[in-house]
Amino acid sequence: MTPRGGQGSAAALVLVGLACQEVGASFAVMLFPQTGPLGIVMLRLVFSALLLLLIARPALRGHTGYAWRSVVGFGVVLASMNGLFYLALARLPLGVTVTIEVLGPLTLSILTAAGIARWLWAGLALAGVIALGAGGWDRLDLLGVVFALGAAVSWALYILASARVGREFPRLDGLALAMAVGAVIALPVGIWQAGPALLRVDLLALGAAVALLSSTIPYALELVALRRLPASAFAILMSLGPATASIAGFLLLGQHLSWLEVAGIALVIAASIGAVLAAARRGAGARHPGPDADEPLSEPVG
Repeated sequence: MTPRGGQGSAAALVLVGLACQEVGASFAVMLFPQTGPLGIVMLRLVFSALLLLLIARPALRGHTGYAWRSVVGFGVVLASMNGLFYLALARLPLGVTVTIEVLGPLTLSILTAAGIARWLWAGLALAGVIALGAGGWDRLDLLGVVFALGAAVSWALYILASARVGREFPRLDGLALAMAVGAVIALPVGIWQAGPALLRVDLLALGAAVALLSSTIPYALELVALRRLPASAFAILMSLGPATASIAGFLLLGQHLSWLEVAGIALVIAASIGAVLAAARRGAGARHPGPDADEPLSEPVG
């Protein structure tokens, strides 16, 4: 296979992962009437933790107190990020929720960038947010927007926390342990909200499917793709998340967006791609070093 063909197939893997991620989020929305958003968060984190622990089999000895504090902090961020995202999904369309959430890593990349161009990307992102509400903020549930903004902040914190954990733990060990911490945090509120629904085998199976589609399958596909794609190309593909979320929301949930909302999503995507390309120019075409380096581990939220 030629390098070009290899990169093309790697890009296809990323897009398939994005599609799985948003299909999983759509399934989660369908389960809200039975489990509530916090119930499905708990199911997703518990099943994701079990799968990751089985795959990674992390060592529990030989780690410093700082490493364990990093894992606990990472787990808190994972629980809050997923919880706020699903609480927002209960009140907002999928595409709008993902677009607002993407503002977290986008803002972080703009703040850490240099040069005048970063203000262009910040302006595009701001124009996108204004367009999202141009049809009337009354159409967008205010509490849902607050939850989505909280998820955006949590995603920015996730990037910082996962990079720190990646330096302290090999391979997937840190992510598996942090996911277990997040699952423990989510258990009480998830059980409280889902209640007797957790005794239904069909709902447990669907919760496991959400975990597979939203976390396990996309993560596995991204690991393969990251070996073949430059970091900038991978990041640009991941910037398409709001678009795939909007398509999934329309096809699976019947969520229609106004043309102004579509324009807002497009502006945020353009700002993300611009910020990625600016970072790529500074990095002089560096390739993604993989999961063992200081790069943040990827844990899809949608």
